[in-house]
Amino acid sequence: MKVFINPGHDINLDSGAVNPVYGTRECDVARDAGKMLARYLETAGCEVRTLQDDDLGLVCSESDSWGADIFVSLHCNAFNTQARGTETLYKSFNGQRLANDIQSQIIRSINTVDRGVKKRDDLWVLNGTDATAVLVEMAFIDNEDDHAMLTNDLDTIVRAIARGITDYTGGL
Repeated sequence: MKVFINPGHDINLDSGAVNPVYGTRECDVARDAGKMLARYLETAGCEVRTLQDDDLGLVCSESDSWGADIFVSLHCNAFNTQARGTETLYKSFNGQRLANDIQSQIIRSINTVDRGVKKRDDLWVLNGTDATAVLVEMAFIDNEDDHAMLTNDLDTIVRAIARGITDYTGGL
């Protein structure tokens, strides 16, 4: 199984969301999560490639030219410092299956608000790749409790994402 990991936002160009108290940047959390996820998936026998870049056309074309079976984009949400939780976004039927597997593993693994799986037809990375694609919003980086999870329990979240992917691939 070939898994393409896209940690959201470019380290140098677009940090994504930023925690207003600690200055933690979404791009850095996504990068760290992407590195961990790659290691866990390789250990599970998957072939893995990772690309963190704001040129989403390039990201999707790299995934397609490599022949990825699964595409996972990792992000942190932000809204009003009060919103909390984890959600996994998809577009296709198989994307929904993968999103359900990932979301259920995360919810079982960590004390987060289950924001569910949501169909999104308007996201570039879900439209731009031929692979079964999902976008995981791991937590709200601007919320104090969620930020603590991202800081202290990122490994637990990433392991859950890896288990969700292997649950999905085991069902193929």
